[in-house]
Amino acid sequence: MFRYLSAGESHGQCLTGILEGLPAGLPIDVPYIDAQLRRRQSGYGRGARMRIESDRVEFIAGVRHGRTIGSPICFRIANKDWENWRTAMSPEPVPAGSDTRRPARARPGHVDLAGALKFQTHDIRDVLERASARETAARVAAGALCRLLLARFGIEIGSHVLAIGHEMVGEPFLDLAAERIMAIDPESPVRCADPEAAARMQAAIDAARRAGDTVGGIIEVVAAGVPPGLGSHAQWDRRLDGLLGQALMSIPAAKAVEIGSGVRAAGARGSEVHDEIHYDRAARRFYRKTNRAGGIEGGISNGADIRARVYMKPIPTLARPLMSVDIETKEAAAASYERSDVCVVPAAAVVAEAMLALVLAAAFLEKFGGDSLAETEANFSNYQGMLDRF
Repeated sequence: MFRYLSAGESHGQCLTGILEGLPAGLPIDVPYIDAQLRRRQSGYGRGARMRIESDRVEFIAGVRHGRTIGSPICFRIANKDWENWRTAMSPEPVPAGSDTRRPARARPGHVDLAGALKFQTHDIRDVLERASARETAARVAAGALCRLLLARFGIEIGSHVLAIGHEMVGEPFLDLAAERIMAIDPESPVRCADPEAAARMQAAIDAARRAGDTVGGIIEVVAAGVPPGLGSHAQWDRRLDGLLGQALMSIPAAKAVEIGSGVRAAGARGSEVHDEIHYDRAARRFYRKTNRAGGIEGGISNGADIRARVYMKPIPTLARPLMSVDIETKEAAAASYERSDVCVVPAAAVVAEAMLALVLAAAFLEKFGGDSLAETEANFSNYQGMLDRF
């Protein structure tokens, strides 16, 4: 069984993750995982917290001598800012009157009020700490482990930013080939392939910062080299597009997900939407000249690139806060302000890659199984041979 769990608060001692189900014998590239963590911390519009943290993964269990051993993998990512929050986030009781940094003015658009009502607490910090996007660092580490597995079978994952605020890439950059997305400079401030749009996006972020505001945007994530047959049509909770939609919607600030040309397809005719099927006799493969389905048909991967877009709202923590209510006094007041970002879209693209990797790794191992990497490779090779003979 493949599954991922995490624990940890934004200003607690650390984030921890457990990833169960990876086969034994997979080489673990720690510098690669740390590089993915650095990508999540970068991006134009990030706030002061990213200048404090320098994320590194530390393995606690499940890895020996640089390889997985088949048992659950446990890892941690330290929070350097913990030193400044020892009292506020202490697991032990603290003396009365201690500075517990207890906010009471709920932020519109955040978990604050909904969580306070759910858990019947007037201390919003009890819920906001776990709801913070800091938690996504553990997702990126787990996703990097999955990417190491998928890469062994020729599956590559990348992303790019299509829009920030009202600034969108030009028409030639809307449907980029996977190889062009993979080739985007990892140091690109907004992870955008269109240099003119990238400059406008940075200007939009600067304008929002000056106004004490925030901006959202649109991300596209793609997986190339995915074999046909992952996922299932048989049950609602096993459909690959459903699993991917849930995973991407779980990213903080994500408010909509589009698989392939899903949004545009709603206003088109069937003849304009569905991808015609062709056969290459030399390669002995079915293929399509278009990919409006986003690589998934009937809940199953069809062999084309898997493509999805994530629509990110502006984050709700504003330097010039919106009006709210003090949940203790019930008096009108400006919402609380926590140190925050202006734009998280470029960073969220890295998180989207990790979520796609987690979903694909789960579907891949469900299809091909194997307690050891050698067994998984043998199963995959046998399936490839079956496809050749189909």
